[in-house]
Amino acid sequence: MGLVSNAQELVSLLSQPWHWAVSGAAIALVLFLLNWMGRGFGVSSTFRTMCAMAGAGKKIPFFQMNVKDDIWRMVFVLGTIIGGFIAGYFLRSPEVVAISQSTIDYLATIGIDYDNADKKGLGYLPTNLFNINNIKGLLMAIAGGFLVGFGARYAGGCTSGHAITGLSHLQLPSLLTVIGFFIGGIAMTWLIFPFLMSL
Repeated sequence: MGLVSNAQELVSLLSQPWHWAVSGAAIALVLFLLNWMGRGFGVSSTFRTMCAMAGAGKKIPFFQMNVKDDIWRMVFVLGTIIGGFIAGYFLRSPEVVAISQSTIDYLATIGIDYDNADKKGLGYLPTNLFNINNIKGLLMAIAGGFLVGFGARYAGGCTSGHAITGLSHLQLPSLLTVIGFFIGGIAMTWLIFPFLMSL
């Protein structure tokens, strides 16, 4: 009985919202360890590794690489996916996502009802938009995924690569890229997304 009680207490502890400094310290520790090992932190390069593993290097020089050197990154991404699944389905916080009333009101003006956004109780997700039966949401997800993948490769790295590794190494290209991320995010939030929702 004591083991069950301890497990329940651990799940309860892990399910609570944690202070942002905890994840910040964890990221700093991971970055320190990677730098110590001579590695750079980033996730988008795993797309190149997967293509190389599938044999793309036989026809396209960009994918000619030593896959063994990047296996650790593939394991990291796999762990991220598994960890996200565990956190989302077994350790999720019972609390509703706390966003401001003005944000809730704004979302309503573009067709997203916050109170009814997620019928499954998995957190704030506009399932009325992003589901397999909604053509608009499906096209937006596919186009967004393509743009994220293309943009990460075109920019020479993703948000984690530039904003975490690049900025910690004081690289000017990473600073410019991160500024671009913010400009793009603001443009999407206030201009592009409301326009797409109005179609």
